[in-house]
Amino acid sequence: DLTNKGVTRSSSQEETFSTPPTGSPPITPPPVDKGKVTVGDVGCPVCRNDIATDPITTKCCNQVFCKSCLKESRKHSPYCPTCKEPMKKVKGNQPPGGTMTHYVLQTTSLPGYEGVGAIVINYDIPHGVQTKEHPNPGQPYRGTRRTAYLPNTPEGQEVLRLLKKAFDAQLIFTVGTSHTSGASNSVVWNDIHHKTVTHGDPFGYPDPTYLSRVKEELKAKGIQ
Repeated sequence: DLTNKGVTRSSSQEETFSTPPTGSPPITPPPVDKGKVTVGDVGCPVCRNDIATDPITTKCCNQVFCKSCLKESRKHSPYCPTCKEPMKKVKGNQPPGGTMTHYVLQTTSLPGYEGVGAIVINYDIPHGVQTKEHPNPGQPYRGTRRTAYLPNTPEGQEVLRLLKKAFDAQLIFTVGTSHTSGASNSVVWNDIHHKTVTHGDPFGYPDPTYLSRVKEELKAKGIQ
């Protein structure tokens, strides 16, 4: 009732609705074949055009795309353009056989996160031989041992969970040239920044935006 909602309408504004003549059968729309997409049925969310041929439907949200549009989108991001869920399992080329462990130091504080303790992460990647996924297949690579620090806060624990997920997906390390030593055929970070000292210099604290930045780096690799 529009009057009860504070809306009034004059008699000249009354709407007229047509009804079928008495005794006429109800008008029902034709059935829609959801398995067939034709021009004008569905617009592709990427190109905004009608999908005429070669449609593809995502499993994450059942959205229909042009196959070529979705293929191009996957080159730039592993996420569905509409629901932002990962469209495929993300896996890197981190050398096998490594370990990631962590513990909490309650007596240690990171600058900017006093009184909450610090999460200490230890990575250990052994020496090995490069595969076809690496720069020089068949050649040996030098492993590494790295330590990183996170504040023991809810957001720090969230980042720890994401880093573990990235490690399991072989995304934390790769084989390349070390930025610090210049040595090639070495296990190096794979564009997911870590704080490797507790304080001072760019690799330590305080850094109030670090946790949000590293979450964006992880998201760019399909980890969230």
